[in-house]
Amino acid sequence: MLLTFLICCTGCSQDTSTTSQQTSKPSTTAITNHTSKLEQKPARETSKRVTTRKSQSRAHKSYAALSRLRHKYPQIFKNNGSSQSRKIALTFDDVPDAFTNKVLDTLKKYNVKATFFIVGYKAEAHPEIVRRMVREGHLVGNHSYNHPLLTKIPMAKFERQILRTDAILYRIVGYHPKFIRPPYGEINEQQVRWAGRQGYIIVNWNVDSQDWRGLSASKVSKNILSTTKPGSIILQHAGGNEGGALNGTLEALPYIIERLERQNYQFVTLTEMFHIPRNR
Repeated sequence: MLLTFLICCTGCSQDTSTTSQQTSKPSTTAITNHTSKLEQKPARETSKRVTTRKSQSRAHKSYAALSRLRHKYPQIFKNNGSSQSRKIALTFDDVPDAFTNKVLDTLKKYNVKATFFIVGYKAEAHPEIVRRMVREGHLVGNHSYNHPLLTKIPMAKFERQILRTDAILYRIVGYHPKFIRPPYGEINEQQVRWAGRQGYIIVNWNVDSQDWRGLSASKVSKNILSTTKPGSIILQHAGGNEGGALNGTLEALPYIIERLERQNYQFVTLTEMFHIPRNR
């Protein structure tokens, strides 16, 4: 699970603040003999190893910081429900857009309710999809206005990201959503404290489909089914399907639902999982 979350912290659509940096390509200067070509290879491999170690170190630090915040503010910051319940929550980020309707169609077919984390500017462009979510019994939450890395922006801009999206969603669905999911799962203590004072609850996840990597349906299914347990909050994406990157999510969804229901899991929204109202 730790490994899964570390990947999450480097993921979620882009996917995170700690996305592995691309190793610089070796110089294109002509290499005139076989010996000099061989001399290039160890340096490149060493560079890759150093880059990987740095990326892993950043991911560990991010995970540790978020874990400390959850333990310090358990009523404000959550990533799972009760382990004593068979309730689990499907959550979908980076919505809405045209692809979102395909996910909604599948959920409707199986009568499964989920939680969708809304990006403000996308809601402005597709308010009818947000209304459909609520009409069909799903929960909507706040995923910022334009998906920045919140820990890298000033506090005033962070507040505007949340409150602007809150106002957009209120105009569309008629309530102020209780839940925030920070883009890439990244948030700092000052932001957590502010969110708590405003009546929000921050929710990340403890099961990552890793669908943002453009995985096949079988790999998405494996990532979810192998790590889901009572109280799990499952991260998937239902927006941003450029180039068919999320086709694996859509294709895997029926199989995931059927398998987990056979294991007597109950799909719920986050309000049902935490027994709190949807409106802050």
